[in-house]
Amino acid sequence: MQKDVIVACDFASAEKTFSFLDQFTGRKPFVKIGMELFYAEGPSIVREIKRRGHRIFLDLKLHDIPNTVKKAMAVLSALDVDICNLHAAGTKRMMEAALEGLTRPDGTRPLLIAVTQLTSTDQESMENDLWIHRPMDEVVMHYARNARDAGLDGVVCSPLEAEKVHQCCGEDFITVTPGVRFADGDVGDQKRVMTPAQARRAGSDLIVVGRPITAAADPVAAYERCIREFVEGEDNE
Repeated sequence: MQKDVIVACDFASAEKTFSFLDQFTGRKPFVKIGMELFYAEGPSIVREIKRRGHRIFLDLKLHDIPNTVKKAMAVLSALDVDICNLHAAGTKRMMEAALEGLTRPDGTRPLLIAVTQLTSTDQESMENDLWIHRPMDEVVMHYARNARDAGLDGVVCSPLEAEKVHQCCGEDFITVTPGVRFADGDVGDQKRVMTPAQARRAGSDLIVVGRPITAAADPVAAYERCIREFVEGEDNE
């Protein structure tokens, strides 16, 4: 897959979202719509952003019984997004059901990827809160293999794990990696992070960048910096 930067539009309203996106008068960024914005505005925000010419990653992280996820994915397939996701922890059966629901009658569908472990989760919290005592990279690879075996297109993982995911699941298996921060930026609540240049070298296919762009004094300049460092390979480190 061609490398790209996905901008996480984690805003609470359509007004704030369009105020942000209207700053991009040249290149239209690939946009992530997450739970906050989708729950605030509903499917209409997806349709409008798509109408404006942006590609969309709909990041709702579905996780429920297989039949419920299948029906939900059938609804989401009508929104014409480019990528949507679910939690790999929901089991292979759930992922297979999701894929079935997402596939339209003509056989087309958005890409479907699975969240392995959130980048806010570290080894300590995984063991203490989730009672998963395997090493983080083993857990992520196991979930990635389950997603691949269920027929999914890739996973959401930390950039620290992207290269190993490709080794386990193949170069065509997509790695979408949040937890990306500039070398001179704040990591916030992320625990497992890399810079755009490091993520490129680690094998990430798509990086998801939120606050380093959306909260920047000049969001367009911050976005273009991400493109230079991640897509074009400019390395200032």
